[in-house]
Amino acid sequence: MSAAPTRLVIRGASVLGETTVDLLVVDGVIAEVGSSVDTTGAEVHEADGLVALPGLVDLHTHLREPGREDAETVVTGSRAAAVGGFTAVLAMANTSPVTDTAEGAERVHDLGVAAGLVDVHPVGAVTKGLAGEELAELGLMHRSRARVRVFSDDGKCVADPRVMRRALEYVKAFGGVISQHSQDPSLAGPTSCCHEGELSGRLGLPGWPGVAEEVIVARDVMLARHTGSRVHVAHASTAGTVEVLRWAKSQGIAVTAEVTPHHLLLTTDLLAGYDPTFKVNPPLRPQEDVLALREALADGTIDAVATDHAPHARHDKEHAFVDAAFGMLGLETALPVVAHVMVESGQMGWADVARVMSTTPAAIAGLEGQGRGLGVGAPANIVLVDPSADVTVDRDASVSLSRNNPWHGRTFGASVRATFLRGRATVIDGALV
Repeated sequence: MSAAPTRLVIRGASVLGETTVDLLVVDGVIAEVGSSVDTTGAEVHEADGLVALPGLVDLHTHLREPGREDAETVVTGSRAAAVGGFTAVLAMANTSPVTDTAEGAERVHDLGVAAGLVDVHPVGAVTKGLAGEELAELGLMHRSRARVRVFSDDGKCVADPRVMRRALEYVKAFGGVISQHSQDPSLAGPTSCCHEGELSGRLGLPGWPGVAEEVIVARDVMLARHTGSRVHVAHASTAGTVEVLRWAKSQGIAVTAEVTPHHLLLTTDLLAGYDPTFKVNPPLRPQEDVLALREALADGTIDAVATDHAPHARHDKEHAFVDAAFGMLGLETALPVVAHVMVESGQMGWADVARVMSTTPAAIAGLEGQGRGLGVGAPANIVLVDPSADVTVDRDASVSLSRNNPWHGRTFGASVRATFLRGRATVIDGALV
């Protein structure tokens, strides 16, 4: 005898901050959207005053496993993602060993399935060992159980244009995309850690000029046009990059781009205190770049928000600024930061947040079961947000293993209250189930 269907009713949610409805979920799929949904035999979750969005999708997460389980694991990173309202994350390839084989991709995939809190999709390396020389097993990774479609050497730039061209040509055959860490190593080397300008000179920190990003973005959009393939710009950080993206999109070139929450709000001035928490790659930029990124996200020039969640153990971060590891935490705070910067300012509404944090990221990554919206027949990947909660970030309360949180002590006016993965609650009242 087959089991009785599971039934869940989310009652009184404001879908995309607009119409208030009840959502009936049967066996993990949205079965009815309307008023006064029949709750017979259903688990009822009251959502009065909460905004319902499709589960968030992060194009850029560092889960550190295998190799650096002291900083994060697939389990702990999945917990952080669920608490942040995410139902899918893409796990970057710069692990140890690098995810550059089908076996490596399947291992990360299987760890995500075992954790069971979010869909974990491994990103494959573009080149073997991230060395930038020989293509990794792109086709085998795609054909593997992990079904890899996004490839990146993130942390390093695919600097050789011939290698980048070959990668774009290769993934075109199966609709893959190359996500580029845009950093010309001849203009911004591995020690570059502060936006090049008056402040970097005064602090004596190696400069990371915006042009080092922009020339790679410009080159790659031309390679995308030449090959007819797709390129994705990871963590765009400058006004010049925005200009290149606008031109490329006006030409119909297949380019997409992401921006991080920290590049939408934090500026290079924070480096004046040499606090390694604020050391990130690409570096924090001046206010004029921040404003250009916000405008580009609002008008669609930048397609998505991605966290670049980069956990680090204390012994890697607590050094002199130039010696500390690059990166910040981001999964648990991404939505509150975006709400603060973009929604409270009036530049975006909640439907726009759903577009840049769920629907479009899922489309870029080719995730058919994610970012589908909240209509009948869609998988019940849902996040409920309190749009008027004042929550102060406490790094010691994080479910991540690491504590390199740039938002510690800041108060934001929105918070994730519940997350559902295919109708199963992973977070209720802001805490893991």
